[in-house]
Amino acid sequence: MEILHSAIAILGAILLIIRFKLDPVISLLLACVYLGLATGQGAEGTVETITGGFGDIMAEVGLLIGFGVLIGAALHAMGTFSDLVEILARKVGRRLPYAMAGTLSTIFPSIYVDVQVVLAAPMAKESAPAVHRHHGLPWLAGAMAIGIFSGYVFVVPGLAAVAIAGLMDVRLGLYLLYGLPIGLATALVTTFLFRLLLGRGYWKDESDFDQDAVLEEGRPHDAAEDVPRAEGTARRPLAVRLLPILVPLVLIATGAIAGVAGFSNPVLAFLGDANIALFVGLLIAYVMIRPSLGADGVGTVLTTGFRTTGEILLITGVGGSLGAVIAESGMDKTLEELFSVDEGAPIIVSILLAWLIAAVLHFAIGSVSVGAITAAGIISPIVDSLGVDPVVIALAIASGAMFALHVNSNFFWMFSTLLDLSTKGSLKTLTVATSLGAVVSLPLVLLAAVVAAVV
Repeated sequence: MEILHSAIAILGAILLIIRFKLDPVISLLLACVYLGLATGQGAEGTVETITGGFGDIMAEVGLLIGFGVLIGAALHAMGTFSDLVEILARKVGRRLPYAMAGTLSTIFPSIYVDVQVVLAAPMAKESAPAVHRHHGLPWLAGAMAIGIFSGYVFVVPGLAAVAIAGLMDVRLGLYLLYGLPIGLATALVTTFLFRLLLGRGYWKDESDFDQDAVLEEGRPHDAAEDVPRAEGTARRPLAVRLLPILVPLVLIATGAIAGVAGFSNPVLAFLGDANIALFVGLLIAYVMIRPSLGADGVGTVLTTGFRTTGEILLITGVGGSLGAVIAESGMDKTLEELFSVDEGAPIIVSILLAWLIAAVLHFAIGSVSVGAITAAGIISPIVDSLGVDPVVIALAIASGAMFALHVNSNFFWMFSTLLDLSTKGSLKTLTVATSLGAVVSLPLVLLAAVVAAVV
């Protein structure tokens, strides 16, 4: 019954938001209350789970969102994004979505997906008109989505990739050897397929953008456009102005790699923490714009960021509440019993079943990493008896765990708000792109099984 009630709650929330135009926060809370009561959590337990889920998400991403949005506002004040977009438009032009998807999936794999979307969203919004007059932003949104999650599940040091490899007892070097080409190919092919979809009248500005954030010309309005410009800082080299983004990424990557390699120490662990790393980036941005803008100008820049942050935090937290209520319903145990793995199954059946377990768990629970980790926990005890190289089963879990990221994920609401998309627009970009990616990567996993068998 947990599966049925979860489906009713999720579909009901989507219907309330899209069909009846009910605010997402109210719709998601109604879904939480229904699901908690319907699955026997009781009135008190439902309230505790809702508030606990909200608090857990805030503890996990609250500072990341706040620091990231403030960094974005400061970079906009320095003209960093507009200059970067001008260079990218000159170098790669309308191929920018492919460059973004490829970069996010390989060079900057998603150690923390929340950091990636907070830092990448402002550049996507700024560069959208240069990519395509009408479809620039949705194409970039789809490219961002699949780039981030391909890196997250397939490419070490992506957190889901590291977790899957660890649970399946697969060496990280071997996982990376197979996962890197699969992650890159998935990101690029999905970006291409998504572009074909957009060319068929798929996107509707009037319903797919958040109309409260759209200007008359149909382009999403960026609140950072209202802030003063730090003209003195804007004359600095672009590489210097990108330090508020680059330094946190380097710190986070160094900390993650050091932890995986086993040579971490308290200093690396402290600086590599995503919250501290982004705070360092914010301090760098503050120091860079203060001489040009003064205290009052910097205050205006930060105030603009604070206004944006509040909206994102509320809706992200409520999305976390829904995920917590679903988890508390006992969904994972029900699915584990439903998908008991047959130890003598043919190779292709084992791969497909691993993919399906991860896909269903992710769709139900709302977290790519939790879905992948739970699937790996179900399968790992018998992986040696399946007759398939464990790295292939691990890759199948990674592929399935990307499937259909939607409204029960706090990331969905961050993505939606940061890119000024309506709920329908986010379903058309994030949900469709991750679903396409899960399907595109499956044949690549089957190919990897052939290669692993030969090797």
